Parts: sequence; structure tokens; C-alpha cells
Amino acid sequence: MEIEDVIKTKKPMEITSKTVINIAYTSRVIEMATSVFKDFNLTNQQYNVLRILRGQKGKPANLSTLQERMIDRNSNTTRLVDKLIQKKLVTRKVCPENRRKIEILITEKGLSVLKELDPIITEANQNVVKNLNTEELETLNNLLDKLRNDE
Repeated sequence: MEIEDVIKTKKPMEITSKTVINIAYTSRVIEMATSVFKDFNLTNQQYNVLRILRGQKGKPANLSTLQERMIDRNSNTTRLVDKLIQKKLVTRKVCPENRRKIEILITEKGLSVLKELDPIITEANQNVVKNLNTEELETLNNLLDKLRNDE
């Protein structure tokens, strides 16, 4: 379905506006399709933090490392970590070598939640892109990378 049909406009749209609206609308569709986190009492941003910490492979991360790697960089990382600590999915401690540095680690419970979520997210992602073949997916990724190039 064309974006004009989705937003119910009869007026022809200028191509740049159409593109931005299409990307924004599609982003919301993807968020809804992959919003399985509610069942795990998580937000997209908290899930992102857990994945970043798992990628550290047992090494601690600090708040700035998490902030750099977040998909949504406008997130309040301190608040996200505090919520994950309350849920016992991560721990936070003072670095023994530098007391000004805070180290954040994923817990076994956090790893267990990710292990349970991994196949669910994989399936949700596959459902989102099911109408595109591999070549189209590669083209889309290249175009999106090009669009963000000045980031």
C-alpha cells in the first residue's frame, strides 16, 4: 500500500516529504511489530542496554559506553540502568582502580531474559521484512546507511 493511501491524502506529495513521512510511518510499524518487550516488563531501550552489555562478554561497561552504542541516543541511560538494577538484570559497582568510574554488568538473570527473547525477536524481525528478498534488503540497508551518512 502506498503511503498516500495509508495516511489518506489525495494531494500529491513532494518526494522529499513523502520519503521522510514514509520512513517515519514505517519506523512506527516496525516498533509495533517488534514490541514483544512488554511481556518481559522491558522497554525497547532497556532491551538495547541488555544487548550492549551481553556484547561486552563479561567485561563491564560504563554509562558513556552504553550511551555511545544506544540506538536511541536520547535515552536517559542512568535511568534505564537504574530500572534494570531494580529488575535484577544488571549490576552497578564502583571500579576498584578508579573510584570515579562506575562499572555496569549484565546478570545471569539478564542473560536468561535475552536468551528467551532472542528467538522471539528474530521471528518478529523476519515478519517485518518478509515481503523483501535478500537483494532488496541489501539495497534498503545501503540506502538507509547512505541517508544517515552525515550523522
